Order: sequence, then C-alpha cells, then structure tokens
Amino acid sequence: MSGAVFTLGNSVSGSLGLGDAISKLGRVAVTGLTIEQDPDTVNSYLTTRYAGLSAVTSGGVTTFLNPSLVVIPSAYNNGIVYSLHSKQVNTGDFTVTRNTEARRVNSAGRIASIGSGLPRLDYLTSGGTVGTPALLVEPAATNLAPNANLMNQQDTPTASGGVTFTTGSTDFLAPDGTSASINKYVGGAASGATQNTRYGGTTIQASASGVHTFSVFVKRGATNPLDFCALGFSLFGSSSGTMTSYFNLASGTAITAGASIQNYGNGWYRLISAPVTLASADLSGTVSFNLASTSGSLSFAASGALNLTAYTWGAQFEAGSVATSYIPTTTGTGSRSADVISVSGAVSGSIGQTEGTVYIEGVITNYADAAASFITISDNTINNRLEIRKGSPGSISFERESATQSASTSISATGQVNGIFKMAVAYKSGDTAFFINGVQVATTNAATFTMNTLTHIYLGSNASGTARRLNDRIRAAALYTTRLTNAELALITQP
Repeated sequence: MSGAVFTLGNSVSGSLGLGDAISKLGRVAVTGLTIEQDPDTVNSYLTTRYAGLSAVTSGGVTTFLNPSLVVIPSAYNNGIVYSLHSKQVNTGDFTVTRNTEARRVNSAGRIASIGSGLPRLDYLTSGGTVGTPALLVEPAATNLAPNANLMNQQDTPTASGGVTFTTGSTDFLAPDGTSASINKYVGGAASGATQNTRYGGTTIQASASGVHTFSVFVKRGATNPLDFCALGFSLFGSSSGTMTSYFNLASGTAITAGASIQNYGNGWYRLISAPVTLASADLSGTVSFNLASTSGSLSFAASGALNLTAYTWGAQFEAGSVATSYIPTTTGTGSRSADVISVSGAVSGSIGQTEGTVYIEGVITNYADAAASFITISDNTINNRLEIRKGSPGSISFERESATQSASTSISATGQVNGIFKMAVAYKSGDTAFFINGVQVATTNAATFTMNTLTHIYLGSNASGTARRLNDRIRAAALYTTRLTNAELALITQP
C-alpha cells in the first residue's frame, strides 16, 4: 500500500513502516528490538490490515474509526510485544511471560527455538507455506517421550522381513532444517502386520490418568513412497479410545475420526493421533509408527510392503487432546511453560468502560478446549470481564460478567469457524452486536454495562491469565472506546 494515507486515532497519519510507527508512537528502538514484517507489506509500508482497523470506506466515503489500541504482533523485545497504537502513549505494550524456550515456525518455514520471554511469531499456515506471522499462545506442556527420535524398536526384525530402519538419514532435512536427524523406514517382504517400529527410547511413563495424544512428523520417500500409515498406542492397560489412527500420506489427510494432520511444508506432515484416555492403574506403555496397506489395515500380503519408504522425526507424547508445538527431548522428558500475554494499568484508558468495541483476528485450528479464550478484558478477576472465547460445541461466544450489577450476558455464534477469522463485538447499554467475517452472528439488547473499572487485557487466556489457554494463533487485536456501527463492524471484519 505504498503511498496510502490513513489515520490511527489522532496520533499518527501518513504512510509509515513498522519501525517508524513504533518510533512516532513513542516506542524506543532499544537494544534487542526485533521487527518481523508481514508478507503483505509493500516497500516497508504498513499492511492493509493495519490501515483497515483505523478507517473504512463505503460508497466513496471514508470514516475514521479512531481505535484506542491496536496490536498486530510484529515488533517485540525481551518480554514485550509492542502495540502499534494506544490512546495514551506507552500504555498499550503487552508483557510476555514464559520462563522456558519454545518452538515456532519461522519466516523460512522451519521449526526453530525462541528464547524464554520472547513472543512466538509463528508463520505456519494450513497449506504448509510461510504466511502472515501470528502470535502463538499455548498452555504449559511436557513431551513424555525421552529421546524423541527413537522410533526404532521392531517386533519383526529386518532379517525376518520387517522394516529396514536407519537412524540419522541424510536423504532430507528435518522440519527444523537439521541434517542427519531423521529416521528412514523401508518396507520388508514379511506378510501380516509386521511393518512397524515402536518407540524405543524407554517405556513412556505418564504422570497422571486422563486424555493423552501422540504425534510425529512423517514424510514420504522420493521413490516407492508410502501411501498409508498409522500411529498406535500399546501396553497402556485399561486405556480407552482409538488405539490406532490411520493417515493417507498421499493426500495429506487423517482417516480416523479424532485424528488430525498438519502440513509443515517440504513434504513433511505432523500426524496427530486420536486422543486416548489412560487409566490410573497403568500409566506405562509405548507408541508405534506403522506402515499400513490400506486406509484401515496394517496387514500386508507377502512382499506387499517391499521397498515402501517413509521418514519420521520428532515424536511427542503429551497430556491433553491437542498436540502442542514440538518439544525436543534427550535423555529425559522436556517441558515448555505457558505463554501469558498481558497488559494492565493505564491501558484502562484505552478500554471502553461503558461502551466500546473489541476486535480480534486469528487462526482457529481446533475446538478441543471448549472454553479457550481469544481475548479477555477484566479487572483481573473473573467477576468483571469482557471475553471472546471458543464455545461448545464448536461455537464462538462473547461473555460479559459484572459483579457490580450481579449480571452476566452471553451471546454465541452457532456453527464452527475454522481457519483465519476476524471477529468484533460492539457493546453499550441495551445494544450489543457480534460480527464474524463480515456477518452479524448474534445480537442482544438485554444488558446494560455497569461494572468495576477494567484494567487488564489478556491475549489467549482468561480474566487473570491463569487458564483457558488458546492453543492457537492471534494475528491482530484492536479496541475502540465507542460502539462502532453495524456497518462499520461488517467492514472491519470482512475476510
């Protein structure tokens, strides 16, 4: 949008690069500042998404919306995600809390480490190509599989017609760009369900009963590529759920209900099993990678699997029904702390206390946590809050709680929203409307807005930042201290 002119509130006008915008809005380019531009940025100018949150045009008439806070995760420092605009200068920057390193997909399309306290701008898209960076927010997680690449224990030895297994193959680079770190599997001549390897690091030991998920990165061979495969759970006594999940590598699809597949580019897919519930009586077991003959069978005719080839990398076994970002392990388990993204205090001047509008843009890849929050505005308690979150079953909800009024309001959008979305809720006494992707999905005139002063904003978690972790990505957020018109809501949420 070279040469475009727009206005952010009353603070900045004109064409600005991200660095210039940060500077003009009072952000100091201190040591360690990193700016990651959006792919749709042209000639260092701010993206159309940024301008589209400050002004809308309809019928040749441009209306300036005067946002009070705009954050498009692009500029950050240790412990900070910089907002691009706040009503009061230097009050809208978000604090990032995570006391461990973590993984993201970087601008080169590789899984990469990012240090503790740094926000994770993740470039992964559903098509396996690099896309617009989005803020990845996840709960704490632990990979319970030590030596995550050791999927090497065979029930049928190679000499008896089982899989030929090679560790440290150099045929391809791994999803993190490293060489000699992947496993290679070449099918043998034996018949039956013989073409598999089990995790051989140690016995996997879960710490508690409940739902668990197994995932691994898989790539087909360049010659004699494997079409079908399966992930399996075994030796976990009294467990329940789908013990074997099937996948079609040729089409990049999950076959088994509850299983899923993610395209990481360069031919790599992350295969995610259907969740399995472990019983407290037996928390020890193992998992397997299986060559499959069809979409629902592990059994081959004699020589039916001969020379079929695939590769794996990065096995992960974790509690919960969502496979979180990859956590490497060596001789023990590996853990990642939760991401907490928040701002508080003087930012209250950017929050519409009795009327306003909340805009959130992000990516939905799962509904496993039916209460996961996109954005919560509160007094740091659950008793006074505005919240946009995932609902159940597969819906999106706007909730408002007021201890002052002893009242609550909830309006929901029915049906699932998947992939990239734009949502906005505009509220004032007796007049609330909810828009998703340019369409009004819900409205209510039942609630007035009287509550304690709202002083905290959390991206990807609940009213105190302690729960309802999003397990997904946020591309932008904006606040307005006025209730935008329905026509304006339709325009700013256009997909």
